[in-house]
Amino acid sequence: MPLPEMDSLPPMDDVRPRSVTDQIFDLLYARVVNLALPPGAKLSEAEVAAQFGVSRQPVRDAFYRLSQLGFIQIRPQRATIVTPISPDAVMRAYFIRSALEEATMRVAAHALGPADWDHLDALIDRQEAASRADDRALFHALDDQFHHDICQAAGKDFVWTLVRDNKGHMDRARFLSLSYGATTASTEHRDILQALRARDGEAAALAVRHHLSRIEQILDRLRSEQPAIFD
Repeated sequence: MPLPEMDSLPPMDDVRPRSVTDQIFDLLYARVVNLALPPGAKLSEAEVAAQFGVSRQPVRDAFYRLSQLGFIQIRPQRATIVTPISPDAVMRAYFIRSALEEATMRVAAHALGPADWDHLDALIDRQEAASRADDRALFHALDDQFHHDICQAAGKDFVWTLVRDNKGHMDRARFLSLSYGATTASTEHRDILQALRARDGEAAALAVRHHLSRIEQILDRLRSEQPAIFD
């Protein structure tokens, strides 16, 4: 299981030193979300430990954290496997994220200024370039950056922490949709930005609700096209 090269982006959270367990967790989490480790993929504690050149304990700890989030199933005396995508878990993540970001948009509409608007506009430009290059990992990272930076500029960093900690199941489905939905996503980001520029909090909240609610259409399409990846 080769480890991925991570795209370089500005840090979105704190700069606390990352433990070995944190690093292993982050890499495996990213690979589960971007489907490099698809549902049903097997994971070996011993193999991951060998690749990192560490003991099995930090790998065991990372596996436990992933299992608590519902991304892997640890089976005694059998291989650990990546879980199927759960539509219920996806919709729970959507409910939490939508509620938090709608409230944040109402604040952001009055808190952001011209420099923030220009920064967000540049992020969308980079997203569109990533889409044209079919760089889905970078597109996804820039998507997160767009939403994070609105929370940060609004003075609501804690909102993104809550969103980030709850959105992983939603991200698995969204990542699969980038082959056909990236253009729509960046267009919807421009709709959000337009509402923020107009300082219209309700319009911004409605725009982000519409943007995030596309997950329902994504689930319907994926369940029709790839039923084997769902529980």
